[in-house]
Amino acid sequence: MQIDNNQLLRFTTAGSVDDGKSTLIGRLLYDSKSIFEDQLRAIENTSRRRGHDGIDLALFTDGLRDEREQGITIDVAYRYFTTPKRKFIIADTPGHIQYTRNMVTGASTANAAIILVDARHGVIEQTKRHAFIASLLQIPHIIVCVNKMDLVDFNEEVYSKVIKEFEEFSSKFMIKDIRFIPLSALLGDNVVNRSKNMEWYQEAPLLHTLETLHISSDINKIDARFPVQTVLRPQREGFIDYRGYAGRVSSGVFRTGDEVSVIPSGLTSKIKTIDTFDGELEEAYAPMSVSITLDDDIDISRGDMIVRSKNLPETSQDIEVMLCWLNRTPAKPKAKYTIMHTSNEQKAIIKEIIYKIDINTLKSKSDGTTLCMNDICKVKIRTTKPLMFDSYRENRTTGSIILIDDATNETAAAGMIV
Repeated sequence: MQIDNNQLLRFTTAGSVDDGKSTLIGRLLYDSKSIFEDQLRAIENTSRRRGHDGIDLALFTDGLRDEREQGITIDVAYRYFTTPKRKFIIADTPGHIQYTRNMVTGASTANAAIILVDARHGVIEQTKRHAFIASLLQIPHIIVCVNKMDLVDFNEEVYSKVIKEFEEFSSKFMIKDIRFIPLSALLGDNVVNRSKNMEWYQEAPLLHTLETLHISSDINKIDARFPVQTVLRPQREGFIDYRGYAGRVSSGVFRTGDEVSVIPSGLTSKIKTIDTFDGELEEAYAPMSVSITLDDDIDISRGDMIVRSKNLPETSQDIEVMLCWLNRTPAKPKAKYTIMHTSNEQKAIIKEIIYKIDINTLKSKSDGTTLCMNDICKVKIRTTKPLMFDSYRENRTTGSIILIDDATNETAAAGMIV
């Protein structure tokens, strides 16, 4: 299978504390030669100062001072690297329960999630918690890395036991693609290079798996959605009568000549041109940023959506959402917030908390009327004007929302429309 070397893969790492997430990323960067020489020298000096025999690979990602001092990951650390086959963005997320919101933030845009399991401890509560969040966020690909195989003598039976444990509980979740890799992040076994200590494992190492993951089909190509971000009126020579609607294609494909509807007005027209900085295109697809012009002069503004006339999204002021509360300030039903949905921005209230999810047992509970930081729950939200949306399961862009606290302008919550 040929991979586009310009294709970007976003992946997140998750796992319990001390499962070796930061070490794994450090090993990936180090063995794929994606570290600048000055960075490498700084890490080598720090490692020597702390009395390590070799390089402390975790220092490549633990960027905050508190993280370095405590040897833990607190915030989401983003790292970028490129191989000849693909570009990558890594979100290294914390393992502690109290940083659940950070994992949700890092995983929200990911194509894949790497879930680390300590081979000595097997599948524990935090593993289940992170797998549940990954399934909730509809991450298409899960790679379960059974780490620290060197501490169990590279035993195949230990690895097989972890696979069985993970498959037993993950069968309840809607995860499309699960893969398993035994590795040692510390020693580099099966990270970039195939392990000589585990000849029984015949599949590809982690980097090759990431390079060859098929992610093109992860984007919804059926439902054509184009949220309008701004209206372009250049008013200069050659463009006196130009009226283009600029934005990013959320899903589907738009072609010149397509019959489209503008919602919420419901007015219809045909696509006249699809323009970019480099010239006109015959078609545009997600996640391209383009300017669309129409045959008819329709009043369109930011927050409207251009869609195919025979394939309309849902439109409603009342939506049910799986919400992760991110703010330190608790929320109460009937509290007012600004809701951000694609390019649409308006006021909304939380009408009702249907149930919360006990993050320890992953069971739903209906008690409580407030939402606290890290809570994951199902709520009913009412907006001042209708939203044009798809369910998150069908479309991760038009199915996601953010709530902003008007008083502080902080992001209060992130949600997935059910």
